[in-house]
Amino acid sequence: MDENYRSGFISVIGRTNVGKSSLLNSMIGQKVSIVSDKPQTTRNIIRLILTTQTFQMVFLDAPGFHMPKTRLSENMVKSATRSMNGVDAILFVVENDLAIGRGDMRLIESLQKRSEPVILAINKIDKIPRGDILKKIELFKDYSFIKAIVPVSALNGDNVSELVKTLYEYMPEGPMYFPEGMLTDRAERFFVSEIIREKALLYLRDEIPHGIAIDIEKFEPNDQKGIIGINAAIYARKSSHKGIIIGKGGATLKKIASAAREGLEDLLGTKVFLSLYVKVKEGWQDSARDLAELGYRIDE
Repeated sequence: MDENYRSGFISVIGRTNVGKSSLLNSMIGQKVSIVSDKPQTTRNIIRLILTTQTFQMVFLDAPGFHMPKTRLSENMVKSATRSMNGVDAILFVVENDLAIGRGDMRLIESLQKRSEPVILAINKIDKIPRGDILKKIELFKDYSFIKAIVPVSALNGDNVSELVKTLYEYMPEGPMYFPEGMLTDRAERFFVSEIIREKALLYLRDEIPHGIAIDIEKFEPNDQKGIIGINAAIYARKSSHKGIIIGKGGATLKKIASAAREGLEDLLGTKVFLSLYVKVKEGWQDSARDLAELGYRIDE
C-alpha cells in the first residue's frame, strides 16, 4: 500500500431521480445500489467502497431530497441530511436541465452553511448538446463553496474517471478502512430484498412503488443441490394494491419473480428458488412499528 495512502468518506446528495445510484455503480465498476426511473428508489443509506492501491473512497449513497408526505419519506430526508455529518467531502449531483430548480436551490442554501468541500457532478450529459453542458456549468460558477464542477454520464461512463480523480484531491491521508475487495458494508440479505424491490419497481404502476416494502422471510441454502431458497413477501400499503401487484392471473407477480430470480442468481452466483407473495400492511409507511419491523431506521 502507498505510504501516502488517502482515504475518506463522501456523502452523495441530490434530488430524487438525478441518477446518484447509477453514478456510484459506474464509479465502483459494479452494480451495488439498485436503480429505477421511479423517484425515491433509495430508501436507506448504503456505503459503497472504491479501493485502489493509492486510495479508498467510502461513498454514502443516501435517499434523494424531496418533500416528504409520509413518516417513511420524512426519515428518508433525515437520513440524507445525516449522511453529510462527519464526511470529508460532499458530492452534489444534479441533472442536465438548464435551470436551478427549487429543490436544488434548497440544497444549495444548506450546502453554503457547511465546511466540507463540495464537488458538483452534472449527470446525464449524454442527453444534451455540448453547448448546453457549458450553460449548465455557468449556472453554478459563482457559488464559491463548490470546489469543482464535473459533467458526467453515469449511463455511458463519460468523465466518471475524471470525477474520481477530482474527489481524490480532497481525500486526506489515512488508512484503508475496509478490506480490499469489499464493495459495501451491507449484508447479503439486504441486497436480496433490494433486488426484489428493484424488479417490482420495474413492473408496477407509478402510484404503487412507493407503497411497497420487501420482507425476506427465509434465506436458506439447499445443501444437496446447492440451490438457495428464498421466501419473500411484498407488502402493500393498501388492500386495493394487492391485486394490482399480483396482476391478472398472477401475471405481474410472475414477471417480478422471474426478473428478481435472474438478478439474485447474478448476485449470489448460484441457482435460486424464489417464492414470492403479496401481503397487506395498511398504512405501513406511517407506522413506526411497521417501519422498524421492515428494517427502516426511525427517528423520533
